[in-house]
Amino acid sequence: MDTLRRLRALWHPDEYHGWGRTHRYFEGWYFKVVSRDERCAMAFIPGISMGAHGEQHAFVQVMYGSECRSAYHRFAASDFVPAQDRFEVALGNNWFSAGSIDLDLPGISGTIRFRDTHAWPKMLGAPGIMGWYSFVPFMECNHGVVSLHHQLEGVLQIDGQEVDFNGGKGYIEKDWGSSFPRAYAWMQSNHFDTCDRASLMASVAHIPWLFSHFIGYISGFWLEGRLFKFATYTGAQKFLSIADDGLELIFKSARNELRIAARQAPGTALASPLSGDMTGKINESLQATLRVELLENKQRIFEGTGRHAGLEVAGDTRVL
Repeated sequence: MDTLRRLRALWHPDEYHGWGRTHRYFEGWYFKVVSRDERCAMAFIPGISMGAHGEQHAFVQVMYGSECRSAYHRFAASDFVPAQDRFEVALGNNWFSAGSIDLDLPGISGTIRFRDTHAWPKMLGAPGIMGWYSFVPFMECNHGVVSLHHQLEGVLQIDGQEVDFNGGKGYIEKDWGSSFPRAYAWMQSNHFDTCDRASLMASVAHIPWLFSHFIGYISGFWLEGRLFKFATYTGAQKFLSIADDGLELIFKSARNELRIAARQAPGTALASPLSGDMTGKINESLQATLRVELLENKQRIFEGTGRHAGLEVAGDTRVL
């Protein structure tokens, strides 16, 4: 039965993939929410951790992006209850799905619903953002995008204050596997100054492969209903330069070119997986900025700056 559930999950990246796993495994979802007035930017990260020796626990990390702080709420592994045929996860009195989150955490309670979600499109042989790599069984870390862009409805009580998220924007992605990459850069924003319907996600990472490795990259820029893809498996070229205060990243394909200039901002520490244990540490900001240009057939069709951007640059980035 677990094998059948894992096979189903191959074609549904948003769903739980860890059926039958007992050690050296993690899985987590990343829900970013930004209020309409943009005064509150947060991320909620529910997940499950299975260590090298079978130690297990569930968790919800909370990132208070506007305040540059975070919290890690630990749960018993038995409190983590994923649905078998869809993306829904119950974690104690908390509930997470592609359509809403219902929170009952220390200092945070309430419900946010997601309207007009935009999933990463599925294609024959490419069920998600990883393309055909989705079917490789030994990947150290797998990635999925649940919704590139959606509207928020709802109110949260945060530390005794009511925060209205009606009319705000959200984004959902996920990771699963054994560990985060040895080195990687990741960024995301769907708050651009020149277009209300635009969303960018980009990542470059060191990928172990058999007895060697390669530098893998994936990016999707969603613009007014069109998705421009750049990835290792699409044959796109990548050019990356990293400095102390940010990075420059360019993707080129046969017809399109995506240019990104990311600038770091103060962030907060988050726990990350190492062989399934949440013992690693990374720093993420929700206040970074992304200057983005998109060219199609050498003609600029988009130029703008993304704010409330998530940005992580981790590990020995010289290998990237």
